[in-house]
Amino acid sequence: MRRGVLRPGHPHLREKTGVSRPRLQLTKDGRVTRRRFLAALGAAALGSQPPAARAAAAEPDRSVATAFDREMREFMRPRRIPGGALAVVKDRRLVYARGYGWADRDEQIPVQTTSRFRIASLSKPITAVAVLRLAELDKLHLETRVLDLLSLPPVIEPDAKVDPRWAAITVRQLLHHTAGFDTRKTPDPMFRSREIAHIVGVPCPPAPRDIVRYMLGRPLDFDPGTAHAYSNFGYCVLGRVIEAASGTPYETWVREHVLAPMGIRLMQLGASLAERRAPGEVRYYMPQYASPTPFQKHTAASVFGDATRRVPRPYGGFCLESMDAHGGWIASVLDLARFAAALDNPRRCPVLNPGSLRTMYDPPPPPVTRTRLGQLEDAYYAAGWMVRPVAGSRSANYWHTGSLPGTFALLVRRWDGLSWAVLFNQRSTDIQLPDAAIDRALHRAADSVRDWPQTDGFAPP
Repeated sequence: MRRGVLRPGHPHLREKTGVSRPRLQLTKDGRVTRRRFLAALGAAALGSQPPAARAAAAEPDRSVATAFDREMREFMRPRRIPGGALAVVKDRRLVYARGYGWADRDEQIPVQTTSRFRIASLSKPITAVAVLRLAELDKLHLETRVLDLLSLPPVIEPDAKVDPRWAAITVRQLLHHTAGFDTRKTPDPMFRSREIAHIVGVPCPPAPRDIVRYMLGRPLDFDPGTAHAYSNFGYCVLGRVIEAASGTPYETWVREHVLAPMGIRLMQLGASLAERRAPGEVRYYMPQYASPTPFQKHTAASVFGDATRRVPRPYGGFCLESMDAHGGWIASVLDLARFAAALDNPRRCPVLNPGSLRTMYDPPPPPVTRTRLGQLEDAYYAAGWMVRPVAGSRSANYWHTGSLPGTFALLVRRWDGLSWAVLFNQRSTDIQLPDAAIDRALHRAADSVRDWPQTDGFAPP
């Protein structure tokens, strides 16, 4: 999985936009009925520029539908992305949602707003909320040593021993990616299925618990709490922490205690193989927009069964089931929109109290994410979210990305009450056409809307 966050240079805006809310009616192609939105046309500036520059760039009579449809099409067209979906929330109200292109290109099945996609690392905010909910229930504490919760015997290779620094890792450090795992130094174990299965002595692909047992016998890459390094494996461990603290399988506990109170019913952990695709789940594709790509880039050795068999990368080139807590969920944009809306008002959140929400956004303790002068960096990774505080206020922008072969996902919660979720069934491999460009594009769309619809498209859960 690619690094699951946008870097600090990306435009999570500091200026305010307008207000709104529409009741949405969906057509067969997954599009929201336009009649409800065209009553509220607006115009404002484009991009993340200063207000004066943005005013000069303003385009008149830009509706919500026009603004977001244009940016989505201009993003998808040059990349030849088969399908995507978008949902936009304003002040906890669903104001726009639409599917674009094909959920299944061969069968000509269009994407709908209810279509389910792999969300990859957008699974991490969900896991973080689950951990904080368990802390509220006093089933664990963020300063608890992880080894005090896990009862997994390490797999130690000959002439090796358990790194004593494992005993220092806390739940909070796993949430912040400061626990000591760095894929720049040690390859990501979540993509080493055959090697780990062989060493642990289990069939391939190994389960998450087997991967943790393997890593318990490996040295850390740095002292816990001293640095930040984005780690899929750290959130895999958090999945096992949730199971140990709750006495319940990870997926079951999250669905019952996090998603259901938010009105989210159809999210589930996904499956690796095409024949196990969930009802309503899209198909995943490798890009076809560039010059001919070597066969190996579109395919991979299967981690299921015969190791010599090559398969399409999204369908057996990695084990999605092993990625549960850090990258295994499938969801629709409407599911993610509900998730964002549920966290937007601390006094009305159905899962976390205001204190837990503050904890979720707190920066890691020093020296992590501090400058040489000891000041907090402009943006940092908190507990499951990238955070960019807004200068001169108590507000911030929160976001996370998700990326796997065949998948790109983005969830943004902006400080002015706007949120959006966007999902695609293809990931870019062209550095000239980066996936991260959708971030700026959707901020540009949002900034061009002056008056937001006044109805709410969220149906009762």
